[in-house]
Amino acid sequence: MADILRFERMDGIALLTLDRPGRLNSIGSDTHALLRSALDAIESDPAVRAVVITGSGSAFSAGADITEMRTLTNAEAYEAFLHGFHDCYSRLAALRQPTIAAVNGLALGGGFELVLACDLRAAARTAKLGLPEIKLGTLPGAGGTQRLSRLVPMNIAKELIIAGRTLDADRAYTLGVLNLVTDPEQLLPRVLELARDIASGPPRAMAAGKRLLDRGIGLGLSAALELEIDTGRALFGQAEALEGLSAFAEKRPPRFPSLAAEDAV
Repeated sequence: MADILRFERMDGIALLTLDRPGRLNSIGSDTHALLRSALDAIESDPAVRAVVITGSGSAFSAGADITEMRTLTNAEAYEAFLHGFHDCYSRLAALRQPTIAAVNGLALGGGFELVLACDLRAAARTAKLGLPEIKLGTLPGAGGTQRLSRLVPMNIAKELIIAGRTLDADRAYTLGVLNLVTDPEQLLPRVLELARDIASGPPRAMAAGKRLLDRGIGLGLSAALELEIDTGRALFGQAEALEGLSAFAEKRPPRFPSLAAEDAV
């Protein structure tokens, strides 16, 4: 795994680093396989409460591995290639632990789509983000058209997808694509600080909150409000809620227990 994806654990955080700097951390089938294996390990590890994804060198990821794409001989092979992206990124988006993308440089095409699959996104001021596939005569195929259009106004999504333009970090922050923009040397320290704050929280409630938000956005308001009540009822009286209320009454920091994968709401 260390050849193209580094996987480190620290203080309740899993840090995944795309590590193919000589090729701007391009993403191919080999990357998908390693990332899926890492996500499986993270999902089953109760000690991991937050996940950070970043890149090595000057790029987060410049996108899909064009060298591999050029070996695809027909539409069926290309479809299978796209399914590799979709399956991997959907797995990431569904992870019970909160995920943070730390965009240290270029995040283009499949690299930007990986960023969009994360819950939170931070970037260095020098970062560039975009979906330039139109310039290759194709379109984003790893969730970019759908995740981006649910995140920004439709005219902005069309600007990026149809015109193939990129966003600098400041504009991406203004549009709500990014939660945080910082100087390059401060990016990983600040993201890890945020991840540590998340890791100190109640994992059961955080996993439930992720699902509530992700599912609720596709429902009508009435059904989404009912889902909110159902989720709150399932959490009430559980160990996390009892600890949180006790800690508040006793004026001390809460000590939330770890969560096994099968214990999620």
